Amino acid sequence: MKAARFHGRNDIRIDDVPEPEVRPGTVKIQVAWCGICGTDLHEYLEGPIFVPATGHPHPLSGEEAPVTMGHEFSGTIVEVGDGVHALAVGDNVVVEPYFVCDECPPCKAGNYHLCTKMGFIGLSGGGGGLGGMVVVDTRWVHKVGNIPLDQAALIEPLSVAHHAVARSGAKPGDVALVGGSGPIGLLTAAVLKSQGVTTVISELSAARKDKAMSSGVADYVIDPSQEDLQERLLELTNGVGADVAFECAGVNAVLDTLLTAVKPAGVVVNVSIWGRPATVDMQKIVLKEIDLRGTIAYVRDHAAAIKLVQEGKVDLEPFITAKIALEDLVKQGFNTLIHHNDTAVKILVHP
Repeated sequence: MKAARFHGRNDIRIDDVPEPEVRPGTVKIQVAWCGICGTDLHEYLEGPIFVPATGHPHPLSGEEAPVTMGHEFSGTIVEVGDGVHALAVGDNVVVEPYFVCDECPPCKAGNYHLCTKMGFIGLSGGGGGLGGMVVVDTRWVHKVGNIPLDQAALIEPLSVAHHAVARSGAKPGDVALVGGSGPIGLLTAAVLKSQGVTTVISELSAARKDKAMSSGVADYVIDPSQEDLQERLLELTNGVGADVAFECAGVNAVLDTLLTAVKPAGVVVNVSIWGRPATVDMQKIVLKEIDLRGTIAYVRDHAAAIKLVQEGKVDLEPFITAKIALEDLVKQGFNTLIHHNDTAVKILVHP
């Protein structure tokens, strides 16, 4: 079968690879759609990061570059292994794409997303959504029912957003400031809206500002190049400031802005993966007693994310901006998101 594999920095190739075989306790999934994630772009431009470098196999997958990419994917089960009873051929599913050890202290505490050996299917080995078929342990497979498979490919990033909102402690009636309206920023705003939180998005790009408003996930959109964000936010909050804020851009200026805009004793959650170290104004954190919290991926969030979509509280369709074939992955996918990222939110690939 064909699969997009990471060989090295700026080197992703469409290779012929053997179709994976079902093992006991696993299912084989025919991939329908796979989203291109910002993490994939980081790997392409700056990697290997999560991809295990040649000569350094991942401790759980045992694989090293080249590996098949793609961790935001949906598909249909076409074969089940021995001992599988809760899933069946024909089920439409998504995958929580983890490798974890189940032996380290975080795993034993239930925090498997903080596993000391953690890796991701589609980055650290195990196949991936940018191949025609993938075999996955049933533990990580979630049925999506009647959610269209193209929209279901966004359940993984929606779970990222759900976990970030859970980390923030945001509650109905709060005001949240989201810094950046790329895919994760938009989906974070969507989860916040579903929970009765007023959402304010800070964004420079005209196309992304339009998407934030047209998708209905933003109550207010502020362009800090056109108006004073702090002044406008104080107007919206009766002089208080945002209760919570989410850094979804990986840009230092955005982080600085959020630390200014959040109220005293407020919470700032960093959601983005940074390509370089950030600088933090510790004086703001100290004098305002701000909580600066990290968040990585998800932990037991997929079921809740699926439920949000099934109940109509989150509409994923507006965020799908293009669908492409596997052979067009780099030219029409990666290059678009790298050089013209304001024109696209989520590009889906049909492998």
